[in-house]
Amino acid sequence: MTLAAIKILVSYMLGSLSGSLLLGRFRHVDIRTMGSGNAGGTNAFRTQGLLFALGVVFIDVAKSALAAGWVATFAWRGDMPMVANETVSLACGFAAVLGHCYPVYHGFRGGKGAATAIGALAVVQPWLLLPMFATWAVVLLFSGYVGLATVLAGFSLVPAAWYLGASWPLMVFCISLALFMTFTHRGNLARMRQGTENRFEKARIGHWFGR
Repeated sequence: MTLAAIKILVSYMLGSLSGSLLLGRFRHVDIRTMGSGNAGGTNAFRTQGLLFALGVVFIDVAKSALAAGWVATFAWRGDMPMVANETVSLACGFAAVLGHCYPVYHGFRGGKGAATAIGALAVVQPWLLLPMFATWAVVLLFSGYVGLATVLAGFSLVPAAWYLGASWPLMVFCISLALFMTFTHRGNLARMRQGTENRFEKARIGHWFGR
């Protein structure tokens, strides 16, 4: 197994450390049995409150940042220090996202990958976080749907990366991330079509004006 493959595997294992499930052990709760049944930050907030959710998001962001940064640049003892190329960092970041969504330690039932994707982007191309957050905020304000906001925020990475003159590995990463976010949020999109999706009313502009 090549060194790059080992790093990708380690990144997946690191990504499998679910923030909500780790913190949930201290409260003796498994949020996958509550609310939407998802192990991500949104369900953590709805079922356990703000402080718990912030802890979850911190862990989920940090683990992919470590994967794309530290794991990707790690050199074996005795080796010359090396800086991982962009492709290895992106592969490690995406592996952490996969680990978060399908954690080997937790029966392959994890979150949907949004916070973990943010950690990887913060390392490989932090400028892409600006259009991502802007799109997420605007869609949430006007629709109240967190899932829709997350999916469209993921797709905003593609034109933003192209505008910034991204390399082909980064473009592949952004396209793959957008498609994967759509897949992990497919249940949210289906419930929207059925009119049964939960809406975050307090965040919606219409709610502020009684509409």
